[in-house]
Amino acid sequence: MLVLALSLCLALWSLLWRGGAVQKAVIRSNGQIVAELKLDRAQQHAVAGPLGTTIIEIQPGRARILSDPGPRQYCVRQGWLSRPNAIAICAPNHVSLMLAGREPAYDSLAY
Repeated sequence: MLVLALSLCLALWSLLWRGGAVQKAVIRSNGQIVAELKLDRAQQHAVAGPLGTTIIEIQPGRARILSDPGPRQYCVRQGWLSRPNAIAICAPNHVSLMLAGREPAYDSLAY
């Protein structure tokens, strides 16, 4: 009985901590929204910035920065984003990718 209760608590905690399902990818350039893409099919989206073109790859339920002309590639190295409010920022090229859901995910700041 104790094992069942513990496993139920862990399952509920993980579902609540995630913040629900991701609905769309929000792409910004220079702080302005340039695209809102559903995460239901594979696609790529090119975004022009001051250094060149940033390529964003979408797969069902996730997204990532595939390539960016920035020197350090931090946003590319971040990899796949799959949780609500996850964000990758390509600061030198002024491009960002954020995943949005119906409910925000909890993090250390919102907790």
